[in-house]
Amino acid sequence: MLITDLGEEIILSLKANKSRSLLTILGIVIGIASVIAMISVGQGATQNISSSIQSLGTNLLVVTPGNQKQAGNLVRGGMGSATTLTIEDSDAIKNSIENVNAVAPTVSSRKQILYKGQNTNTSIYGVDENYFTIKNITAEIGTLFNTQQITGYAKVVVFGPTTRNTLFGEDFDPTGIKIKLNGQEYTVIGVTEAKGGTGMGSSDDLVYIPITTAQKYLSGNDKVSNISIEVDKQENMTLAQNEIQLLLLERHRIVDETMADFSIMNQADMLSAMSNVAGTMTLLLGAIAGISLIVGGIGIMNMMLTSVTERTREIGLRKSLGAKNSDISRQFLAESITLTFVGGIIGIIIGTLTSKIISHFGDLTTYVTTWSILFSFGISAIIGIVFGFYPATRAAKMNPIEALRYE
Repeated sequence: MLITDLGEEIILSLKANKSRSLLTILGIVIGIASVIAMISVGQGATQNISSSIQSLGTNLLVVTPGNQKQAGNLVRGGMGSATTLTIEDSDAIKNSIENVNAVAPTVSSRKQILYKGQNTNTSIYGVDENYFTIKNITAEIGTLFNTQQITGYAKVVVFGPTTRNTLFGEDFDPTGIKIKLNGQEYTVIGVTEAKGGTGMGSSDDLVYIPITTAQKYLSGNDKVSNISIEVDKQENMTLAQNEIQLLLLERHRIVDETMADFSIMNQADMLSAMSNVAGTMTLLLGAIAGISLIVGGIGIMNMMLTSVTERTREIGLRKSLGAKNSDISRQFLAESITLTFVGGIIGIIIGTLTSKIISHFGDLTTYVTTWSILFSFGISAIIGIVFGFYPATRAAKMNPIEALRYE
């Protein structure tokens, strides 16, 4: 059978049962569109997590206090309310570890900020100038702290954009305004550039003050909530982490490392772990959506079996005129594949549009990848072959005499 003749037969056959063909195609369309849309949600989440973590800084290690055992760490972790790290620990890391570019201790607390009857409860970070460098934080309005303000215990604040919007409104320049923090007056000197959420909180919903000011007026001691460390090269991350661990164990007079009162979080490990979680979520979403593809495939098999039954006399006539078994099976298999291909193409278009609609009107970030489109198209082809094979084989094996007698 010539390809042109086969094509004409397929078109005539599908036109003969338009409603049934359209409903069968619809099943594949829904399945393919669901797979692409769900995978795009998972891929968007993966990209969002990756970009957010990387926006925290590069080659980053974070030392946090605590003594709760964490799987995969050489030391115990857990931030809680423990206060086992000090400014001296931060200085020791800066002066003793060779592969460190910058060290930034942080004092964090949660306080209420007041301004002319307006108030918001947010996290207050006491930091130095190195913190902004390590975390890639820049000022959108005004300026950040300078060394003089830090050493002088200046009562100045820098707002994250979300906190600024809550207290003053969007696009408002609050520089020079006096606000009340912990019962004392502070002057706003700047607003940071928006960076978005990190999955562990948003750097936009913060208020920064000099670390010296935070220790004097908020915490009242030299303890720090965590220490951020920027390593010079990616390949030196593990070496620096081990050296910092040994240094702090020695400073804290801890012999057994399993009893360490701090933990060291590696940015690369955190990114890998969270990406794995997002990847698992993507597979789960794709698998759930894939169920509809199986249902669509069963619909194709049902239609093709019905078609074989209805065209029994036609099959017998073709065979009596010299059609081979391979010609009959090829025709029915081609019809099945055509249905899935048409449904696959339409499903890809609808799935792509759906992901864009979700991203535009929803709070989710979506990302349609080339591999997800190719994967979905390949799945549609496989479904056409697998679910069309049995009806095609059944048609090919019909006895022409019995087929001609069929009523």
